[in-house]
Amino acid sequence: MKGFIAKLFMIFVLAASSGLLGARGGLDRHQAVALAIFIASISGTLFFWEFRLSFAFLGTCVLILTNTISLERLIAHASLDVILFLAGMMIVVGLLKYAGFFAWIVELILRMRRLTARRFVVVISFVSAALSATTGEVVSIIFMVAAVLEISEYFEIDPLPYILISVFATNIGSAASVLGNPVGILIASKSGLTSEDFLLRALPLSVLCLGVMLGVVVLWYRRALDVFDKKIKELGANEILIRLISVPIARELKLGLWLMGATMLLITLSHRLEVLLGLENNAVLMTVPLAMAAFVMIWKRERARDFVEKDVEWWSLLFFMMLFAQAGALQETGATDVFAKGLLAWARGSNLALMGVVLWISSIGSSVMDNVVIVVAFIPIIKSFHALGGAMEIFWWALLFGGCLGGNITLVGSTANIVAVGVLEKERGIRMNFFKWLGIGSVVGVATTAIAWGALWLARY
Repeated sequence: MKGFIAKLFMIFVLAASSGLLGARGGLDRHQAVALAIFIASISGTLFFWEFRLSFAFLGTCVLILTNTISLERLIAHASLDVILFLAGMMIVVGLLKYAGFFAWIVELILRMRRLTARRFVVVISFVSAALSATTGEVVSIIFMVAAVLEISEYFEIDPLPYILISVFATNIGSAASVLGNPVGILIASKSGLTSEDFLLRALPLSVLCLGVMLGVVVLWYRRALDVFDKKIKELGANEILIRLISVPIARELKLGLWLMGATMLLITLSHRLEVLLGLENNAVLMTVPLAMAAFVMIWKRERARDFVEKDVEWWSLLFFMMLFAQAGALQETGATDVFAKGLLAWARGSNLALMGVVLWISSIGSSVMDNVVIVVAFIPIIKSFHALGGAMEIFWWALLFGGCLGGNITLVGSTANIVAVGVLEKERGIRMNFFKWLGIGSVVGVATTAIAWGALWLARY
């Protein structure tokens, strides 16, 4: 109880001091209140993860009751387009789970011929990244952990290195498309970047970061990989593994794959369709998942309610809505303009210097709290760069990669990390040490962030 009260007091001190310091630094009353509420929500999320939605609700109430932002403007900043996009995609992914898509992916991995430890690492890395980019990081890691545990149990090896490798690849792959991570669709909706932009610019850089990650983990876990190779020689490769999971491609799964393929194609072509039909930017991008979700619920009408109630993560979506609204209050009151002017003055107007600041702060920040929180905090500041004449696409890409790559640094840096550790503890009773993760995680996180920094600097896009 004492610890609970102490944390609450710390949250109050952080929020109050940030508001007071902001007021002394030139913020007016509404700007200071907006800043204090946002800091309270962030620190409440950090100290009381299970109560993060409560803090978000309370903070939003204070913003309205203090007249810091009107109800109409708060709703406008809640980014309902992003929320509906995510809900629609969750329903489509729910159908894939129901149809056995992920069990089929696991079977393909287990059927790999001429298995070696290093080949296994390469395959699970690319499969993890691809699944993350197409179905989302959480869904991807749940099924990849199941595959790794299955194989490690048969070969009697420590699953931890391969779980971590899969997590690292999942977080890197989540930056490759608008679908991989909530921050991707959030950035796309706020910046005007299209799904084609992600494929042309984010995807190649993600593949480069994945290659760097593979080099690091193969060197770091070389002894574990040598042990795995010996086990493969002792036990033989896949004859028994092939029999462990055998899921025929049923008609339902085939239809589910066609549906997912159509969804991906339409999202990829969304910008061209918008231009062709004379629609506003991202109109097709945002409506494709809703249309596909509607088809899913009509097709599987007996399970429609389950798809909506069980496969849509409403807890997280409501949290995102409140956080978006609070960040909107910072922008609405003009607080972010003050911060943007300060950063521009510090960087002396250099976009490349500002890019580095955005990239590294978002990367380090994402290592200690949810990357959505960091991205939401930065979006209005980057918009202020635009308003002040310092805007370029480079800031949005820096924010995307900082938010996704920084999640690999610590155990709590990403939702995928927490899910993987939870499954590992539940299924095998293995507890992950924070500093053990930090050792390899910091090397992977810093190395890939540095690669992204260099690539963005050279490309200047």
